[in-house]
Amino acid sequence: MFIGHFAVAYAAKRVAPNVSLGTLFISAQLLDLLWPLFLLLGIEHVRIAPGITAFTPLDFYDYPYTHSLVGAFFWAILAAALYYRVRREIKPALVVVVVVFSHWLLDLATHRPDLPIGLGGGMLVGWGLWNSIPATMIVEITLFAAGVRIYQKSTRARDRIGIYGFWSLAVFLVIVYFANAFGPPPPNVEMIAVAGNATWLFVVWAYWIDRHRVSILSQQEA
Repeated sequence: MFIGHFAVAYAAKRVAPNVSLGTLFISAQLLDLLWPLFLLLGIEHVRIAPGITAFTPLDFYDYPYTHSLVGAFFWAILAAALYYRVRREIKPALVVVVVVFSHWLLDLATHRPDLPIGLGGGMLVGWGLWNSIPATMIVEITLFAAGVRIYQKSTRARDRIGIYGFWSLAVFLVIVYFANAFGPPPPNVEMIAVAGNATWLFVVWAYWIDRHRVSILSQQEA
């Protein structure tokens, strides 16, 4: 799943209006932001195996530290603890926990049984939505459209950047999604890691546009 994770970040703005969209992007994609780094360091591993699922050619055979149930729970708690240490706000910290952990739950729906429960191997889970391209795209695009709509209704633009920056990011994410879905397999694992690290650009973009939008709920509470 790709834009489905961003959907959660967009939607979470409604329940955490004082948390920047950039922070919510980091939370929703934290596991996938760590994973490319772990690939480059040789801590986790992936194979390119065209046909392993209908939607993606990647064989995620070794990624317990970022994508196991235990690992996801650890990163969710750590992220929330760091947020609370900086901001001293309990409700947004709890939202961060949920958004980070939502990544594993959405992956559970899409992946074949390759998500480990613990750090040391053993049971693997995954419901296999990726075995159907139409079903994957219907679910993910629906989630994304709903998330973007919730963010749009929960905020208003301060200026033109708040309008055009917001829509350009959403459209660009969809373009990247379709490119990944219908483009050729990556040439090597190093390129996968490099492309994965490019997700930070979306985080920066989200921080930028969120500074040019204001939360409607925050204004009402004030």
